[in-house]
Amino acid sequence: MILNCWIIDDEPLALNLLESYVNRTPFLRLTGKYSSAISAMKDLGKEPVDVMFLDIQMPEVNGMEFSQIIGTDTRIIFTTAFSEYALDGYKVSAIDYLLKPISYSDFLTAANKAFHWFEIARKAASQSKEKRGIFVKSEYKLIQILFDDILYVESLKDYIKIFLAGEPKPILTLMSMKNMEEMLPSERFIRVHRSFIVQKSKIESVNKNRLVINRRQIPIGETYKQAFMALIENKSDSKG
Repeated sequence: MILNCWIIDDEPLALNLLESYVNRTPFLRLTGKYSSAISAMKDLGKEPVDVMFLDIQMPEVNGMEFSQIIGTDTRIIFTTAFSEYALDGYKVSAIDYLLKPISYSDFLTAANKAFHWFEIARKAASQSKEKRGIFVKSEYKLIQILFDDILYVESLKDYIKIFLAGEPKPILTLMSMKNMEEMLPSERFIRVHRSFIVQKSKIESVNKNRLVINRRQIPIGETYKQAFMALIENKSDSKG
């Protein structure tokens, strides 16, 4: 198994060192090398990125901010010279945290964590290829929801509302948006706002900072706009 990876760091020496480490690691393939999060944004969504070695302290958009728009299929390994960021790194589900100066031994340990994560994830995916939906708890009972029926998901404080095709009322369940995002297949669903996840095939139109599904206007958050527009542009290119 080969993992595609990106390196994003505004320090040229750190960028080149990490590139040399990637080239020494048989199961890693470098597919992106960027000196800022801004320059990396233009390529988000063009091809899958399995692992991202991401510096935290960068101008304009820092690593923590950039990590919020990266899909859940990408595992993040933060790199920084400041140990106080370690806790924040784990808050955004980073798979590991590397403190500069980074040795190859520490780099390889972190890369192996990512490799084992994908081993487990891909094995689970192969065992559930026929999975057609999820179960959620609502009104003291478990309800099966088919992926095909989901229009979009909206957060409501500690709850989420799942809107289904042909149903006048959404299903209300106690769950975080992050957990819901991880349960939904990323090839079918995309988060477009901190309060909304939509099914890609159900999008009827896009106008500036809003999209429409089933006559409902859904906002596109600034944090998610770049990745969403890249997805739309890629779809347009493939149709052409």
